[in-house]
Amino acid sequence: MSEYCNVAPGHPLHGPYHDTEYGFPITSEADLFERLVLEINQAGLSWLTVLKKRDAFRHAFDHFEVDRVAAYGDEERARLLNDAGIIRHRQKIDAVIHNAQVLQQLRVSHGGFEAWLNAHHPLPHAQWVKLFRRHFRFTGPEIVKEFLMSTGYLPGAHHDQCPVQQQVLAASPAWTQTASDTNSPG
Repeated sequence: MSEYCNVAPGHPLHGPYHDTEYGFPITSEADLFERLVLEINQAGLSWLTVLKKRDAFRHAFDHFEVDRVAAYGDEERARLLNDAGIIRHRQKIDAVIHNAQVLQQLRVSHGGFEAWLNAHHPLPHAQWVKLFRRHFRFTGPEIVKEFLMSTGYLPGAHHDQCPVQQQVLAASPAWTQTASDTNSPG
């Protein structure tokens, strides 16, 4: 059961995220990339800290335009490490840049990040973790779980009594569909 449903409603930052984003399907590459970046940066910190810095992350990482982030070099890394608006952690910053490069490769191999996710759905959590670790950096079990729950690939974002759960279900997240439903075109 999601404790988030008990604490988020009414909060100025948690509330809107809980009510309109958490658990809803995402299809845009930039939005999926943003969520992965935010989950990576949340490691060891509170989600509230990440939400407070979200606008700064968007600005710092060029609105999560994958090709721009994938091309970051030493100058951009230095700029990010000196940006007090974001979480200045060298391994996380390096992971974001590496992961943007992985997303470019997923365009070639699968047609994009969403198509890659759909091609592997459904998997149990442990298999998702192995898959993410094979491709991405800084993606341990909790990061992978939260990323997949928050984007609709794993259940558990909301408890059944949460009014948002019905809205999530109406949006047909991947976890409510069979593998053949998510892999079929259209």
